[in-house]
Amino acid sequence: MALDDPARPGDSASHASPAPIIVKKITVEAAGHHGGAWKVAYADFVTAMMAFFLLLWLLGATEENQRRGIADYFTPTLVKMRKESAGSHGLLGGSSITDPDNYPNAMGQTGTRSITIPRGVTGGPVEGGGRGELEADKLKELRDKIDKKLAQRRQLAHLARQVRVMRAPEGIRIDLVDDADFSMFELGTTILTKEARGLLQIMAETLIDESAPLILRGHTDALPWRSGVEANNWSLSTGRAEATRQSLLLGGIPSTRIARIEGVAETEPLIVDDPTDPRNRRISLLLLETRKVAIRKRPMQSAQGAQ
Repeated sequence: MALDDPARPGDSASHASPAPIIVKKITVEAAGHHGGAWKVAYADFVTAMMAFFLLLWLLGATEENQRRGIADYFTPTLVKMRKESAGSHGLLGGSSITDPDNYPNAMGQTGTRSITIPRGVTGGPVEGGGRGELEADKLKELRDKIDKKLAQRRQLAHLARQVRVMRAPEGIRIDLVDDADFSMFELGTTILTKEARGLLQIMAETLIDESAPLILRGHTDALPWRSGVEANNWSLSTGRAEATRQSLLLGGIPSTRIARIEGVAETEPLIVDDPTDPRNRRISLLLLETRKVAIRKRPMQSAQGAQ
């Protein structure tokens, strides 16, 4: 029988082909070798989302004055930045011997603060005298009065965000600002809206005890008028200032308190980068400082005496 012939029935088992040998290799790995990294990333993601939703909840659960207080708390002050600046541990505490102290002098330099105007004297800016502290207290007092009166009238409480109280070169300025959801006047007219009349009533109640003269200034945005309309932003802003004056008089403000009304159209935008922004439409109530009014009137009185 040939070697390559297939096995026949009845042949001996010794002539059968041997069974193949199978080798099975098993590798044992430690548990969790590469399965935990994603858990750290997921935990960071969940923490970030929790902080985000907590922030959204705080924004929705707080009022405007509370949010302003929180923002002021986290705003770094000049003292804090100076303490952390280079040279803060030195003799001058981070300041230079030639630092300007903002006094209205010709060169803007008066040496070190230790030999300039003593604290508490009349005049001078915030750093040198007590006047700046008094002005800051006055601003806060007016702001608190307005917020309190608005809070007492629930239908007007949301208008607190439309009121801005700030320092101006001539005194204290209160801006009543429009936005996408609120307008002081009907579109393109000098007719006050219902909410605006309520807001001006609160302004009158707030300012009635003040003695400072008032300047009322109307502002518009830069949106063009429709063709064929015989009107312009100058007349519109002046008419809105006059409507504000009449509303304040109805609220109890004496007519002698109104120094003048002004309409400046769109020439003094609040949002400089976008003259068409609705926030450029506003009414400004400027409380003049008495001493500046007296200085302004003095030349006029001398001229009348010369006549």
